[in-house]
Amino acid sequence: MPPPVRTIISLIALSVVVVVGAGCGSQIGDSCDRNIDCSPDGDRFCERSSGSPGGYCTVIGCDYGSCPDDAVCVRFYSGAFPDRACDTVTEDISSDDCAPDEVCTLRGCAPRRSEVRYCMQACSGGGDCRDDYECRNRELMIAHGGDPVPPPEGATSSPPRFCALAVP
Repeated sequence: MPPPVRTIISLIALSVVVVVGAGCGSQIGDSCDRNIDCSPDGDRFCERSSGSPGGYCTVIGCDYGSCPDDAVCVRFYSGAFPDRACDTVTEDISSDDCAPDEVCTLRGCAPRRSEVRYCMQACSGGGDCRDDYECRNRELMIAHGGDPVPPPEGATSSPPRFCALAVP
């Protein structure tokens, strides 16, 4: 094959790789402007309403084990929380601190109807999250919100960490 033809074939192959790679969609937690930035299939959502700088690719309405790899399903609650503490590990087993229309969260009892679930990027430390985001451990979850959806067998004392907007 003459050298110019080989060069043209190489450029075409490179172009195909770039186009195919661009169509694969973003990972959970990546920045975005529109839903299409997160997935060309429409199965991910660009969350911008929470003031997330640069947006946040996510899946809404997840459940335990339903998020993509390297992501965790997290429950967030809106509104004020009652001043009633509860233990997520023992609630509904050996104690009932929350009312029937409430759920026990790391921050206390919360109204079930205010729950919204998002797939959030899993992390093990702050370096795993992009700028302006924090890797929420148990203490940060209590301070800033977010409860990973527990496995079917019940909550654990060390919930998985996730990347969320850093709270000053």
